Order: sequence, then structure tokens, then C-alpha cells
Amino acid sequence: MARSKAHEHLHTLSPMLYDTLVSLDLMPYRELTTPEELKAALQGGDRLLIDATERADHRSQEDAKQREHDSGKKKQHTLKNTVMSLPDTLIVFLGRTLSGHHHDYTRLQQEFPPDVDWFSDLHVRVDRGYLGIQSDYRGEQIAIPTKKPRKSHKNPNPLLSEEHRAVHTALSRVRIFIEHAIGGMKRYNILVHTFRNRIENFEDDVIGVCAGLWNLVLSY
Repeated sequence: MARSKAHEHLHTLSPMLYDTLVSLDLMPYRELTTPEELKAALQGGDRLLIDATERADHRSQEDAKQREHDSGKKKQHTLKNTVMSLPDTLIVFLGRTLSGHHHDYTRLQQEFPPDVDWFSDLHVRVDRGYLGIQSDYRGEQIAIPTKKPRKSHKNPNPLLSEEHRAVHTALSRVRIFIEHAIGGMKRYNILVHTFRNRIENFEDDVIGVCAGLWNLVLSY
């Protein structure tokens, strides 16, 4: 492939790749409207790992867009997606792409409204970016690490108890698999380097294709 034609070929062939992954039933869900659809996505399983992933985006020249896309991390401008996977690292849900300014948990509440019974029958594992999920969502099997006590004059060196540390270790051994899923999706450099393509909605299409390709890898 000639370098001068790479951009043209990318936009010609990527829709075909997307349709192929859909026909092979390897694309993750992008929207779920009912708990029944979520359970169907889990393919009979009852364990769900949730996290969010960010990737670098180009810095806009417009002040409003800069504020919208500023993630607050190292002055970076990023794009963010919610990711849900099974313990075998298969990606079953990939949220729509938004600016990195959106908080992980706020985005989850928008995609899965708490007034719907989403997780009551599922074993759900999240990180501390989702504080509040146990009180907002129904379900006795939602696990999240305990927040470390605040430093104070009475407690200048706050530490977690041995019991909490053991629980965190067990939780980390399960949660690591969604990190592997996100890492597998980011084997493709288009999600690693700063995204500079200006085609409308392509930033959302491309991460969907990469997630589908990772599922394809797992299927073989």
C-alpha cells in the first residue's frame, strides 16, 4: 500500500471491516436499552467487569473545545469510552466516545440509568472511579475497593486494615482481566497515538473496530 494512499484506503476499507466483524458476531454492543439485552451480551455468564479507557486526542484551537476535551490529567486532551468485559477478556459492551472531561461514573449512569435493575443478578467488579455504585444500583454482588481513610491530626498515617487489603488483592486478581481486554484493544496503534483524524464520528467507529478485532483474536 502506497503511503500517499493510506488515508484513502483506510476510509474505504474500514466500513467493510466493520461489517465483517458484525456478520461474525464479534462486535461489542454499543448501546443497551434493557437488562435482558445486557444478560444476552454476557452469553449466559453472570460476571461483569467495568472500566473506562482514555486515549489522546488532538488539541483544538477553540477555547470551548479545549475545555470540553481537557481530561484534567497532565494537561492532556482525551477521548473516553466505557468498557465492559467478561473474565475471559471478551469485550461485550463499548460505550460511545465522549470527551475525557466526563467522569467515569457519571458516564455509566448516563448509559445505564440507576432506576433500571441492571446488575441485581450479576457479579460486578469496578475500581474506585465508580464510588457510589453500590448505593445507586440494586445488587448485593457489586464489589469496589474500600476508600483509604482521610489523613487527619488524629490519624496522620491512615492505613487500611489487613482484611481490607486481602479483599483488595482478591478483587484486583479479577479486575486485572478488564485491563488485559483494554490492552488487547490498544494493540492497534491508532488507539495509542494522538488521534488526529477529523472525519466526523470516525473516532467512535475506529475504537469499535479495534474492540471487534480483539474479540476476533480471542475467537481463534
